[in-house]
Amino acid sequence: MAERDLDDSGLFGEFRRMVRTTGTVSGIAARLAGHKFGINTGGSAHAEDLKGVLGGLKGPLMKAAQLLATIPGALPDEYATELAQLQSNAPPMGWSFVRRRMAAELGPDWQKHFRSFGREAAAAASLGQVHKAVLQNGETVACKLQYPDMATTVEADLKQFRMAMGVYHKLDNAIRQDDVVEELTERLREELDYTREAANLRLYGAMLRHSPNVTIPAPVDDLCTRKLLTMQWVDGRSLQKVLDSNPSQAERDAMAKALFEAWYVPFYRYGVIHGDPHMGNFTVRPDFGFNLLDFGAIRIFRPRFVHGVIELCEALRVGDEDRAAHAYEMWGFEHLSRETIKVLNEWASFLYEPLMQDRVRTINENAETIFGRDVAGRVHTGLQRTGGVKPPREFVLVDRSAIGLGSVFMRLGAKLNWHQMFQELVADFSEEALAARQAEAIREARLNVHL
Repeated sequence: MAERDLDDSGLFGEFRRMVRTTGTVSGIAARLAGHKFGINTGGSAHAEDLKGVLGGLKGPLMKAAQLLATIPGALPDEYATELAQLQSNAPPMGWSFVRRRMAAELGPDWQKHFRSFGREAAAAASLGQVHKAVLQNGETVACKLQYPDMATTVEADLKQFRMAMGVYHKLDNAIRQDDVVEELTERLREELDYTREAANLRLYGAMLRHSPNVTIPAPVDDLCTRKLLTMQWVDGRSLQKVLDSNPSQAERDAMAKALFEAWYVPFYRYGVIHGDPHMGNFTVRPDFGFNLLDFGAIRIFRPRFVHGVIELCEALRVGDEDRAAHAYEMWGFEHLSRETIKVLNEWASFLYEPLMQDRVRTINENAETIFGRDVAGRVHTGLQRTGGVKPPREFVLVDRSAIGLGSVFMRLGAKLNWHQMFQELVADFSEEALAARQAEAIREARLNVHL
Protein backbone atom coordinates (compact mmCIF):
# COMPACT_ATOMS: atom_id res chain seq x y z
CA MET A 1 0.00 0.00 0.00
CA ALA A 2 1.36 3.42 -0.91
CA GLU A 3 2.23 5.65 2.01
CA ARG A 4 -0.21 8.48 2.67
CA ASP A 5 0.74 11.99 1.72
CA LEU A 6 2.24 13.84 4.64
CA ASP A 7 -0.42 15.57 6.78
CA ASP A 8 -2.97 15.23 3.97
CA SER A 9 -5.67 12.76 4.97
CA GLY A 10 -8.02 15.42 6.35
CA LEU A 11 -11.65 14.43 6.72
CA PHE A 12 -11.03 10.94 5.36
CA GLY A 13 -8.28 10.39 7.90
CA GLU A 14 -10.66 11.41 10.67
CA PHE A 15 -13.35 9.13 9.29
CA ARG A 16 -11.01 6.12 9.15
CA ARG A 17 -9.92 6.70 12.71
CA MET A 18 -13.47 7.07 13.97
CA VAL A 19 -14.43 3.81 12.24
CA ARG A 20 -11.59 2.05 14.04
CA THR A 21 -12.56 3.35 17.47
CA THR A 22 -16.30 4.09 17.47
CA GLY A 23 -17.34 0.45 17.65
CA THR A 24 -15.12 -0.09 20.66
CA VAL A 25 -16.33 3.07 22.39
CA SER A 26 -19.96 2.11 21.73
CA GLY A 27 -19.26 -1.31 23.17
CA ILE A 28 -17.87 0.30 26.32
CA ALA A 29 -21.05 2.37 26.63
CA ALA A 30 -23.26 -0.69 26.36
CA ARG A 31 -21.20 -2.64 28.87
CA LEU A 32 -21.05 0.23 31.32
CA ALA A 33 -24.84 0.51 31.11
CA GLY A 34 -25.18 -3.22 31.73
CA HIS A 35 -22.79 -2.98 34.67
CA LYS A 36 -24.88 -0.14 36.10
CA PHE A 37 -28.02 -2.25 36.02
CA GLY A 38 -26.45 -5.42 37.34
CA ILE A 39 -26.04 -7.24 34.01
CA ASN A 40 -22.91 -9.30 33.42
CA THR A 41 -21.47 -7.84 30.22
CA GLY A 42 -17.96 -9.28 30.18
CA GLY A 43 -16.22 -5.99 30.88
CA SER A 44 -12.79 -7.53 31.32
CA ALA A 45 -12.83 -9.12 27.89
CA HIS A 46 -13.98 -5.89 26.26
CA ALA A 47 -11.38 -3.92 28.18
CA GLU A 48 -8.73 -6.14 26.59
CA ASP A 49 -10.27 -5.43 23.17
CA LEU A 50 -10.07 -1.71 23.92
CA LYS A 51 -6.42 -1.98 24.87
CA GLY A 52 -5.70 -3.83 21.65
CA VAL A 53 -7.43 -1.24 19.48
CA LEU A 54 -5.87 1.77 21.18
CA GLY A 55 -2.43 0.20 21.42
CA GLY A 56 -2.39 -0.19 17.65
CA LEU A 57 -2.99 3.51 17.10
CA LYS A 58 -0.42 6.28 16.90
CA GLY A 59 -2.12 9.08 18.72
CA PRO A 60 -3.61 10.89 21.66
CA LEU A 61 -6.60 8.63 22.29
CA MET A 62 -4.10 6.11 23.60
CA LYS A 63 -2.44 8.80 25.75
CA ALA A 64 -5.80 9.99 27.06
CA ALA A 65 -6.74 6.43 27.94
CA GLN A 66 -3.46 5.94 29.78
CA LEU A 67 -4.01 9.15 31.72
CA LEU A 68 -7.64 8.42 32.54
CA ALA A 69 -6.66 5.00 33.86
CA THR A 70 -4.54 6.69 36.54
CA ILE A 71 -7.41 8.84 37.90
CA PRO A 72 -8.83 6.71 40.71
CA GLY A 73 -12.52 5.95 40.35
CA ALA A 74 -12.79 7.48 36.87
CA LEU A 75 -13.34 4.05 35.28
CA PRO A 76 -14.40 0.61 36.50
CA ASP A 77 -11.53 -1.56 37.69
CA GLU A 78 -11.39 -3.84 34.65
CA TYR A 79 -10.92 -0.90 32.27
CA ALA A 80 -8.45 0.91 34.51
CA THR A 81 -6.37 -2.25 34.96
CA GLU A 82 -6.08 -2.89 31.23
CA LEU A 83 -5.53 0.72 30.17
CA ALA A 84 -2.87 1.32 32.82
CA GLN A 85 -0.77 -1.28 30.99
CA LEU A 86 -1.34 0.31 27.59
CA GLN A 87 1.69 0.79 25.36
CA SER A 88 1.82 1.77 21.72
CA ASN A 89 2.55 -1.24 19.57
CA ALA A 90 2.07 0.58 16.28
CA PRO A 91 5.00 0.06 13.89
CA PRO A 92 7.17 3.09 13.08
CA MET A 93 6.76 4.95 9.81
CA GLY A 94 9.19 4.05 7.01
CA TRP A 95 12.13 5.90 5.49
CA SER A 96 10.02 7.63 2.83
CA PHE A 97 8.03 9.30 5.61
CA VAL A 98 11.25 10.27 7.41
CA ARG A 99 12.76 11.89 4.32
CA ARG A 100 9.60 13.85 3.56
CA ARG A 101 9.10 14.97 7.15
CA MET A 102 12.70 16.16 7.44
CA ALA A 103 12.49 17.97 4.08
CA ALA A 104 9.20 19.60 5.07
CA GLU A 105 10.72 20.89 8.32
CA LEU A 106 14.32 21.76 7.35
CA GLY A 107 14.19 22.08 3.57
CA PRO A 108 15.18 19.76 0.70
CA ASP A 109 18.85 19.91 1.69
CA TRP A 110 18.11 18.83 5.28
CA GLN A 111 20.87 16.20 5.26
CA LYS A 112 23.54 18.93 5.17
CA HIS A 113 23.00 19.36 8.95
CA PHE A 114 24.04 15.77 9.70
CA ARG A 115 27.10 13.58 9.32
CA SER A 116 24.78 10.61 9.61
CA PHE A 117 21.09 9.97 10.21
CA GLY A 118 19.64 6.63 11.31
CA ARG A 119 17.21 5.20 8.77
CA GLU A 120 15.46 3.03 11.39
CA ALA A 121 13.50 4.55 14.27
CA ALA A 122 15.26 4.20 17.61
CA ALA A 123 11.95 4.52 19.44
CA ALA A 124 8.25 4.94 18.62
CA ALA A 125 5.82 6.96 20.75
CA SER A 126 2.18 7.99 20.53
CA LEU A 127 2.70 11.24 18.59
CA GLY A 128 6.04 10.71 16.88
CA GLN A 129 9.11 8.54 16.42
CA VAL A 130 12.76 9.11 17.30
CA HIS A 131 15.83 8.71 15.08
CA LYS A 132 19.44 8.82 16.21
CA ALA A 133 21.68 11.16 14.24
CA VAL A 134 25.09 12.85 14.36
CA LEU A 135 25.46 16.58 13.66
CA GLN A 136 28.27 18.02 11.57
CA ASN A 137 30.05 19.08 14.78
CA GLY A 138 30.09 15.45 15.96
CA GLU A 139 27.32 15.78 18.57
CA THR A 140 24.94 12.82 18.75
CA VAL A 141 21.29 13.87 18.82
CA ALA A 142 17.79 12.45 18.91
CA CYS A 143 15.37 13.70 16.24
CA LYS A 144 11.69 13.25 17.12
CA LEU A 145 9.48 13.46 14.05
CA GLN A 146 5.75 13.97 14.43
CA TYR A 147 3.59 11.42 12.62
CA PRO A 148 1.46 12.55 9.68
CA ASP A 149 -1.95 14.04 10.21
CA MET A 150 -1.70 14.39 13.99
CA ALA A 151 -3.75 17.61 14.26
CA THR A 152 -6.71 15.85 12.63
CA THR A 153 -6.03 12.76 14.73
CA VAL A 154 -6.10 14.77 17.96
CA GLU A 155 -9.48 16.27 17.17
CA ALA A 156 -10.98 12.95 16.05
CA ASP A 157 -9.68 11.23 19.18
CA LEU A 158 -10.96 13.97 21.43
CA LYS A 159 -14.45 13.54 19.96
CA GLN A 160 -14.34 9.86 20.81
CA PHE A 161 -12.93 10.54 24.25
CA ARG A 162 -15.66 13.06 25.03
CA MET A 163 -18.32 10.66 23.79
CA ALA A 164 -17.07 7.84 26.00
CA MET A 165 -16.84 10.09 29.05
CA GLY A 166 -20.28 11.58 28.36
CA VAL A 167 -21.84 8.12 28.41
CA TYR A 168 -20.02 7.16 31.58
CA HIS A 169 -20.97 10.37 33.39
CA LYS A 170 -24.65 9.68 32.76
CA LEU A 171 -24.24 6.39 34.57
CA ASP A 172 -21.90 7.42 37.37
CA ASN A 173 -21.55 10.96 38.75
CA ALA A 174 -19.12 10.33 41.61
CA ILE A 175 -16.41 12.29 39.77
CA ARG A 176 -17.65 14.93 37.34
CA GLN A 177 -14.81 15.18 34.84
CA ASP A 178 -15.84 18.30 32.87
CA ASP A 179 -12.76 20.31 33.81
CA VAL A 180 -10.55 17.23 33.65
CA VAL A 181 -11.55 16.63 30.03
CA GLU A 182 -10.82 20.29 29.25
CA GLU A 183 -7.42 19.95 30.88
CA LEU A 184 -6.58 16.86 28.83
CA THR A 185 -7.76 18.60 25.68
CA GLU A 186 -5.47 21.58 26.24
CA ARG A 187 -2.46 19.45 27.16
CA LEU A 188 -2.90 17.15 24.15
CA ARG A 189 -3.12 20.09 21.78
CA GLU A 190 0.01 21.57 23.32
CA GLU A 191 1.87 18.32 22.69
CA LEU A 192 1.47 18.85 18.95
CA ASP A 193 3.82 21.85 19.09
CA TYR A 194 7.40 20.62 19.36
CA THR A 195 8.70 24.17 19.67
CA ARG A 196 6.82 24.26 22.96
CA GLU A 197 8.40 20.98 24.00
CA ALA A 198 11.83 22.45 23.19
CA ALA A 199 10.97 25.34 25.52
CA ASN A 200 9.93 22.80 28.17
CA LEU A 201 13.36 21.18 27.82
CA ARG A 202 14.98 24.55 28.45
CA LEU A 203 12.63 25.08 31.42
CA TYR A 204 13.59 21.78 33.02
CA GLY A 205 17.24 22.40 32.28
CA ALA A 206 16.98 25.64 34.26
CA MET A 207 14.98 24.18 37.16
CA LEU A 208 17.19 21.11 37.59
CA ARG A 209 20.52 22.80 36.83
CA HIS A 210 21.76 22.00 40.34
CA SER A 211 20.38 18.44 40.45
CA PRO A 212 23.26 16.15 39.39
CA ASN A 213 21.08 13.02 39.68
CA VAL A 214 18.88 14.08 36.75
CA THR A 215 19.89 14.65 33.12
CA ILE A 216 17.76 16.89 30.89
CA PRO A 217 18.72 16.68 27.20
CA ALA A 218 19.33 20.11 25.72
CA PRO A 219 17.39 21.04 22.58
CA VAL A 220 19.19 22.04 19.37
CA ASP A 221 17.15 25.18 18.76
CA ASP A 222 18.14 25.69 15.11
CA LEU A 223 16.83 22.21 14.27
CA CYS A 224 13.48 22.41 16.10
CA THR A 225 10.14 23.18 14.45
CA ARG A 226 6.50 22.54 15.33
CA LYS A 227 6.84 18.97 14.02
CA LEU A 228 10.54 18.22 14.59
CA LEU A 229 12.32 18.20 17.94
CA THR A 230 16.10 17.78 17.89
CA MET A 231 17.83 17.30 21.23
CA GLN A 232 20.95 15.90 22.83
CA TRP A 233 21.13 12.10 22.75
CA VAL A 234 21.41 10.58 26.24
CA ASP A 235 22.39 6.98 26.94
CA GLY A 236 20.63 4.86 29.51
CA ARG A 237 18.82 1.59 30.15
CA SER A 238 15.11 1.10 30.58
CA LEU A 239 13.99 0.79 34.18
CA GLN A 240 12.65 -2.69 33.50
CA LYS A 241 16.05 -3.88 32.26
CA VAL A 242 17.67 -2.45 35.37
CA LEU A 243 15.14 -4.19 37.61
CA ASP A 244 15.70 -7.45 35.73
CA SER A 245 19.39 -7.22 36.71
CA ASN A 246 18.39 -7.41 40.40
CA PRO A 247 19.90 -4.14 41.68
CA SER A 248 20.87 -3.80 45.34
CA GLN A 249 18.68 -1.97 47.84
CA ALA A 250 21.11 0.98 47.79
CA GLU A 251 20.81 1.17 43.99
CA ARG A 252 17.02 0.97 44.18
CA ASP A 253 16.98 3.76 46.75
CA ALA A 254 19.31 5.89 44.61
CA MET A 255 16.94 5.57 41.63
CA ALA A 256 13.94 6.50 43.78
CA LYS A 257 15.74 9.58 45.14
CA ALA A 258 16.59 10.69 41.60
CA LEU A 259 12.99 10.31 40.45
CA PHE A 260 11.65 12.12 43.52
CA GLU A 261 14.06 14.97 42.79
CA ALA A 262 13.18 15.04 39.08
CA TRP A 263 9.46 15.40 39.76
CA TYR A 264 9.21 17.35 42.98
CA VAL A 265 12.03 19.90 42.87
CA PRO A 266 10.25 21.50 39.86
CA PHE A 267 6.85 21.28 41.55
CA TYR A 268 7.57 22.58 45.05
CA ARG A 269 10.30 25.06 44.06
CA TYR A 270 8.94 26.30 40.70
CA GLY A 271 5.28 25.23 40.49
CA VAL A 272 5.86 22.98 37.46
CA ILE A 273 5.05 19.29 37.06
CA HIS A 274 5.81 16.62 34.50
CA GLY A 275 2.40 15.03 34.05
CA ASP A 276 3.51 11.73 32.55
CA PRO A 277 5.66 9.61 34.89
CA HIS A 278 5.49 6.71 32.45
CA MET A 279 8.36 4.20 32.48
CA GLY A 280 8.97 4.90 28.80
CA ASN A 281 9.65 8.57 29.53
CA PHE A 282 12.94 8.09 31.37
CA THR A 283 16.00 5.88 31.30
CA VAL A 284 18.49 4.93 34.01
CA ARG A 285 22.08 6.22 33.88
CA PRO A 286 25.04 3.97 34.80
CA ASP A 287 25.25 5.75 38.20
CA PHE A 288 21.51 5.10 38.78
CA GLY A 289 20.52 8.66 38.12
CA PHE A 290 17.85 9.31 35.48
CA ASN A 291 17.53 10.78 32.02
CA LEU A 292 14.16 12.46 31.41
CA LEU A 293 13.08 12.11 27.79
CA ASP A 294 9.59 13.37 27.03
CA PHE A 295 8.40 16.88 27.89
CA GLY A 296 5.04 17.20 26.16
CA ALA A 297 2.75 16.96 29.20
CA ILE A 298 4.10 19.82 31.33
CA ARG A 299 1.83 21.86 33.63
CA ILE A 300 2.67 25.20 35.25
CA PHE A 301 0.69 26.09 38.39
CA ARG A 302 -0.27 29.18 40.30
CA PRO A 303 1.87 29.46 43.45
CA ARG A 304 -1.32 29.37 45.52
CA PHE A 305 -2.13 25.89 44.21
CA VAL A 306 1.27 24.57 45.29
CA HIS A 307 0.77 26.22 48.68
CA GLY A 308 -2.55 24.39 48.96
CA VAL A 309 -0.86 21.04 48.39
CA ILE A 310 1.58 21.72 51.23
CA GLU A 311 -1.23 23.01 53.47
CA LEU A 312 -3.30 19.88 52.94
CA CYS A 313 -0.42 17.66 53.98
CA GLU A 314 0.05 19.61 57.20
CA ALA A 315 -3.72 19.70 57.86
CA LEU A 316 -3.91 15.92 57.58
CA ARG A 317 -0.83 15.46 59.74
CA VAL A 318 -2.34 17.45 62.63
CA GLY A 319 -5.97 16.40 62.00
CA ASP A 320 -7.27 19.93 61.29
CA GLU A 321 -10.41 19.56 59.12
CA ASP A 322 -10.97 23.32 58.76
CA ARG A 323 -7.43 23.74 57.48
CA ALA A 324 -7.98 20.86 55.04
CA ALA A 325 -11.16 22.51 53.76
CA HIS A 326 -9.23 25.73 53.15
CA ALA A 327 -6.49 23.79 51.34
CA TYR A 328 -9.03 22.29 48.94
CA GLU A 329 -10.31 25.80 48.24
CA MET A 330 -6.74 26.83 47.41
CA TRP A 331 -6.64 23.96 44.90
CA GLY A 332 -9.83 25.21 43.25
CA PHE A 333 -12.44 22.80 44.64
CA GLU A 334 -15.80 24.52 45.15
CA HIS A 335 -18.84 23.97 47.37
CA LEU A 336 -17.49 20.93 49.22
CA SER A 337 -19.65 19.57 52.01
CA ARG A 338 -18.02 18.33 55.21
CA GLU A 339 -18.96 14.77 54.23
CA THR A 340 -17.26 15.16 50.87
CA ILE A 341 -14.16 16.62 52.52
CA LYS A 342 -13.94 13.58 54.79
CA VAL A 343 -14.08 11.29 51.75
CA LEU A 344 -11.44 13.33 49.91
CA ASN A 345 -9.27 13.27 53.01
CA GLU A 346 -9.20 9.46 52.88
CA TRP A 347 -7.69 9.62 49.39
CA ALA A 348 -5.32 12.45 50.31
CA SER A 349 -4.23 10.63 53.48
CA PHE A 350 -3.34 7.59 51.39
CA LEU A 351 -1.19 9.70 49.05
CA TYR A 352 0.39 11.79 51.80
CA GLU A 353 0.96 9.00 54.34
CA PRO A 354 4.66 8.43 53.48
CA LEU A 355 5.29 12.19 53.70
CA MET A 356 3.75 12.42 57.17
CA GLN A 357 5.76 9.63 58.82
CA ASP A 358 9.29 10.58 59.82
CA ARG A 359 10.93 7.20 59.28
CA VAL A 360 12.41 5.00 56.59
CA ARG A 361 9.68 3.00 54.86
CA THR A 362 8.43 1.74 51.51
CA ILE A 363 6.02 4.01 49.65
CA ASN A 364 3.10 1.66 50.25
CA GLU A 365 3.40 -0.71 53.17
CA ASN A 366 0.13 -2.47 52.34
CA ALA A 367 1.66 -3.60 49.03
CA GLU A 368 -1.55 -3.43 47.04
CA THR A 369 -1.34 -4.93 43.57
CA ILE A 370 -2.43 -1.71 41.88
CA PHE A 371 -1.26 1.37 43.72
CA GLY A 372 -4.24 2.94 45.47
CA ARG A 373 -6.94 0.87 43.77
CA ASP A 374 -8.55 -0.45 46.98
CA VAL A 375 -8.59 2.98 48.60
CA ALA A 376 -9.92 4.49 45.37
CA GLY A 377 -12.84 2.07 45.41
CA ARG A 378 -13.88 3.18 48.90
CA VAL A 379 -13.44 6.84 47.96
CA HIS A 380 -15.49 6.39 44.80
CA THR A 381 -18.33 4.85 46.79
CA GLY A 382 -18.11 7.65 49.34
CA LEU A 383 -18.27 10.32 46.64
CA GLN A 384 -21.36 8.70 45.14
CA ARG A 385 -22.97 8.74 48.57
CA THR A 386 -22.17 12.41 49.17
CA GLY A 387 -23.28 13.69 45.77
CA GLY A 388 -20.03 13.59 43.80
CA VAL A 389 -17.23 16.07 43.25
CA LYS A 390 -15.93 18.13 40.35
CA PRO A 391 -12.11 18.17 40.42
CA PRO A 392 -10.48 21.40 39.25
CA ARG A 393 -8.41 21.26 36.07
CA GLU A 394 -5.13 21.63 37.91
CA PHE A 395 -5.81 18.58 40.04
CA VAL A 396 -5.53 15.98 37.29
CA LEU A 397 -1.80 16.03 36.49
CA VAL A 398 -0.73 16.36 40.12
CA ASP A 399 -2.85 13.33 41.04
CA ARG A 400 -1.63 11.42 38.01
CA SER A 401 2.00 12.14 38.84
CA ALA A 402 1.55 11.04 42.45
CA ILE A 403 -0.05 7.75 41.42
CA GLY A 404 2.36 7.12 38.56
CA LEU A 405 5.43 7.80 40.67
CA GLY A 406 4.02 5.81 43.57
CA SER A 407 3.68 2.83 41.24
CA VAL A 408 7.30 3.21 40.11
CA PHE A 409 8.53 3.56 43.70
CA MET A 410 6.67 0.34 44.52
CA ARG A 411 8.31 -1.49 41.62
CA LEU A 412 11.68 -0.23 42.80
CA GLY A 413 11.02 -1.45 46.33
CA ALA A 414 12.63 1.76 47.59
CA LYS A 415 12.99 2.30 51.33
CA LEU A 416 13.49 5.97 52.13
CA ASN A 417 12.52 8.69 54.59
CA TRP A 418 10.02 10.36 52.25
CA HIS A 419 9.00 12.79 55.02
CA GLN A 420 12.54 14.11 55.32
CA MET A 421 12.94 14.57 51.55
CA PHE A 422 9.61 16.41 51.37
CA GLN A 423 10.42 18.68 54.31
CA GLU A 424 13.76 19.64 52.76
CA LEU A 425 11.87 20.87 49.69
CA VAL A 426 9.15 22.86 51.46
CA ALA A 427 10.85 24.07 54.65
CA ASP A 428 11.27 27.66 53.41
CA PHE A 429 8.20 27.73 51.14
CA SER A 430 6.59 31.04 50.26
CA GLU A 431 4.29 31.89 47.38
CA GLU A 432 6.30 35.02 46.62
CA ALA A 433 9.63 33.19 46.40
CA LEU A 434 8.13 30.46 44.22
CA ALA A 435 6.57 33.08 41.91
CA ALA A 436 9.95 34.79 41.49
CA ARG A 437 11.80 31.53 40.75
CA GLN A 438 9.04 30.46 38.37
CA ALA A 439 9.07 33.74 36.45
CA GLU A 440 12.85 33.63 36.03
CA ALA A 441 12.84 30.01 34.82
CA ILE A 442 10.02 30.74 32.34
CA ARG A 443 11.92 33.78 31.06
CA GLU A 444 15.11 31.76 30.61
CA ALA A 445 13.19 29.03 28.78
CA ARG A 446 11.55 31.58 26.46
CA LEU A 447 8.25 29.90 27.21
CA ASN A 448 4.96 31.67 26.48
CA VAL A 449 2.49 30.85 29.27
CA HIS A 450 -0.60 32.42 30.77
CA LEU A 451 -1.40 31.27 34.31
